[in-house]
Amino acid sequence: MTVNLRCRSPNGQLTFQGLSAEMTVREFLELLGARSGLPCESLEILHGFPPKPVQLPSNLDTSKLSELGLANGDMFTLKSALTVARVARVEQSVHQSLALSEQAPKQGLAASLVEDDDPELARALAASLERPVTVSCQSAPSTSTYKSQGSLTGGEAVKGLHNDIALPNAATSKASVAAPAASNIDLADGTCVTRRIIDSDNSCLFNAVGYVMEHSRMKARELRRVIANAVSADPVTYNNGFLGKENDEYCRWILMDQNWGGAIELSILCHHYKVQIAAYDIRTKRCDVYGADAGYAERVMLLYDGLHYDAMAVAAFRDAPEDLDVTIFNPASRDGSMIMDGAARLVAAAHSARQFTDTANFKLRCGVCQIGIKGEKEAVEHAAKTGHTNFSEY
Repeated sequence: MTVNLRCRSPNGQLTFQGLSAEMTVREFLELLGARSGLPCESLEILHGFPPKPVQLPSNLDTSKLSELGLANGDMFTLKSALTVARVARVEQSVHQSLALSEQAPKQGLAASLVEDDDPELARALAASLERPVTVSCQSAPSTSTYKSQGSLTGGEAVKGLHNDIALPNAATSKASVAAPAASNIDLADGTCVTRRIIDSDNSCLFNAVGYVMEHSRMKARELRRVIANAVSADPVTYNNGFLGKENDEYCRWILMDQNWGGAIELSILCHHYKVQIAAYDIRTKRCDVYGADAGYAERVMLLYDGLHYDAMAVAAFRDAPEDLDVTIFNPASRDGSMIMDGAARLVAAAHSARQFTDTANFKLRCGVCQIGIKGEKEAVEHAAKTGHTNFSEY
């Protein structure tokens, strides 16, 4: 007997087809770890409504998948028990570290988040950035941020360090530069599927959705509020197990401009707009369609390179002005089939040109203890053990 399962993980939605119900639980956990990039020895499976942890058997080698209570077609949520409250934060730190090092590789600066009430970590992070820092501790400060002039004060909004450090060309808008190669695929009717570049400003997912839905690259704050309102209104669904943090904490977190969006946010936005959102991953060439099972007739397309989201549109012709773009289409129509074929070819061309970042295998260095780390998985494990979240690519 085989089963098909779907999984929400910190790295996006995963699909497992044709799994043997007789495979051992250990084999299942190893498969989950390999596909999700999370440490398999600390995986936590949440299932049901509201999501509740699945009790794993004491003997993983003799117990079968069929004993976990997951039925064919079920959706479950995957977390790392060691890092439930840290995975999203560490992944963001790693991603922002790489994005920053690409913008200013000579500086070798790493993005990071300063731990609340942790002066020692603040000093270590500042030392890793080779900048002097003074620490001013207030009574029970709720948050802290490192400012470019070299002071750490309590009671301010948490920010990634690089947001306050002036870097050459760090604020250059991606929308103002030439699109990369493999950005246009001609279609049979003379139109073309094209990649529309979105700013690298930590809000690329929201502005990419804003572009395909409303032809605006300035929708991030509005859409962050949409997500916060949806999550706040349904604390049963959006609980700690689902979000990786408490409901009210997440609502504050997603409203902060420096925090990145992912699968959770796309799943909410597809219902907000009542449209399918197809997110294409350049590295894997996989397409995850949010809202596909909700009966929505129309679709929009995003492109993900491992660190950044851009929008995809159908241009009237090559180099046509953006105001002629078509971004919403019916995937069941003949034109929709042609558009999706063009999108798949664009993704394949971008993959062949290696226009992606392999976060599973890139080489990182911890900015606190300076040890070498391979990939996001090891970074998450290192952060769970040490509390260090300052990484740079090398």
